[in-house]
Amino acid sequence: MARKTHITANELGITMERKEREIFKWFLASYLFGKRIQEDVARQTWEVFMKHGMDSPKKIVGKTKQQIVALLGEGKYRRYDESTASNLLDMARTLVREYHGDLLNMYDHCDDEKDFMAKLQKLKGVGPKTAEIFMREAQPVLIRS
Repeated sequence: MARKTHITANELGITMERKEREIFKWFLASYLFGKRIQEDVARQTWEVFMKHGMDSPKKIVGKTKQQIVALLGEGKYRRYDESTASNLLDMARTLVREYHGDLLNMYDHCDDEKDFMAKLQKLKGVGPKTAEIFMREAQPVLIRS
């Protein structure tokens, strides 16, 4: 199944600005769109997460694996739902534990963009495609003033 890499934050109603919640919403969208699932399933799943208030790592960490699987299922994300739920929880736990649940904090603790990209890809379930999708729109707002 083809991956859509041209979705924009604007198409999802995300205002790209240097605010953690907006940055994480785009990161979660990038996470889903970077997987080998249909574009409409990725979008619908992201919308389910937003409908249920799952717009921060701390909120994701507050759910069980089965609750995350149920959210994925509600979005019709049934391919690899168990492993995706585990990866999402692991990714969110790492962000909470190491960066207080804040991607801006992660960025501010990096030497440069290359370092940030490497740290992003150390998060469970984040590969080069997810990092590329995320950075396409996040880069301008991440850059320190």
